[in-house]
Amino acid sequence: MLHWWHPPADRGVRTRCSDDYLWLPLAVCRYIDSTGDAGVLEEPVAYIEGRAVNPDEESYYDLPTRSALRETLYLHCTRSLRRGLDLLGARGLPLIATGDWNDGMNRVGERGQGESVWLGWFLFDALTRFSSVASGRGDAVFAAHCVDAAETLRGNLEAHAWDGAWYRRAWFDNGAPLGSTQSDECRIDSIAQSWSVLSGAGDPARARQAMASLDQHLVKRDAGLIQLLDPPFDKTPQDPGYIRGYVPGVRENGGQYTHAAIWATMAFAKLGDTARAWELLRMINPVNHGDSAEAIAIYKVEPYVVAADVYAVAPHVGRGGWTWYTGSAGWMYRLMVESLLGVRREGSRLHLAPCLPSDWPGFVLRYRYHDTVYRIEVLHAGLGEASRLSVDGVEQAGLVIALRDDRGMHEVRAWVGATDVDAGAGG
Repeated sequence: MLHWWHPPADRGVRTRCSDDYLWLPLAVCRYIDSTGDAGVLEEPVAYIEGRAVNPDEESYYDLPTRSALRETLYLHCTRSLRRGLDLLGARGLPLIATGDWNDGMNRVGERGQGESVWLGWFLFDALTRFSSVASGRGDAVFAAHCVDAAETLRGNLEAHAWDGAWYRRAWFDNGAPLGSTQSDECRIDSIAQSWSVLSGAGDPARARQAMASLDQHLVKRDAGLIQLLDPPFDKTPQDPGYIRGYVPGVRENGGQYTHAAIWATMAFAKLGDTARAWELLRMINPVNHGDSAEAIAIYKVEPYVVAADVYAVAPHVGRGGWTWYTGSAGWMYRLMVESLLGVRREGSRLHLAPCLPSDWPGFVLRYRYHDTVYRIEVLHAGLGEASRLSVDGVEQAGLVIALRDDRGMHEVRAWVGATDVDAGAGG
């Protein structure tokens, strides 16, 4: 597995980062859920080959070769998940190795003992989602294995990760906690809280408390940003890795890392905290960093693309960085369309579960399904009224549209009751 690579030659770096391989099954689940195309699982796909990372190396850069072995995409996914379950530590949580999503934490578990709480939530999510894919394919044995492993993981997370007011982020090789009140720096980390909600694995009461702690400690309303962690790494004797090479308050080291800011906003939407979710979107929306000459003078980058990070240290508080080069743009699209507007496709069905702000009368969107267009108008239902939806004037069961490609134009009207507005959309 390459951590990143450079097309068209496809030279890249092979590391011991611990999350890379798990994105494949998660992405495949997402594709199948949205399109209904389970046939993709039977596609034969080659592997790449290269030497293993040596024990005295953190990574190496090379040009891998294409393996002669080709297996179905389904087998690629099951291999990824089995590997994730093979690499668990003493607490039964995934080893962080030389970094998980935050690859700047490359020394937290470099000796093979440190464990990652965030990766635990992420692995739980991948296992849970893939169990349905395996079941749909008729692989009842692997589906049950995923479910059992996910439940064991959930128990281990609750037994070890809770810190009293939020979830810890990880443990170093020497057993010292990271993202804990016991930590001298990085006492709270955003993604360990948001993914307790997004994965569905966190105890509901604890997850709500964790998000309240995230809001209290990491949302900086005066600066219009959401920190990844706080306080930044600076002088701690625990060496987290190259993240400490950034100035405190810059990039991953206590600035806003926009991936994580979006995940936090999605988590509030999933909890049904509509007002807070919209507040945070307005804070991190790049357009709102460029709505005046004064704002542009602070932000200093393009307000029409998503910035990977925003600085949180004087004299550069509010300055953006790394535009045009971030996967957080895709996550922001999902936040807006799915979590907030509440539009989610499952095969040939379109589900609506909007987080509608109280000061909006509603919204209108056009959704194209192949060669067919649906004009969808969403409105607040009257006080005490239930949600309902009509397609071309015909009432439907629930807030679900049965999509058909007839090359026509269809009018959809949805009235969303207060309960649905409060319930939110999820991500």
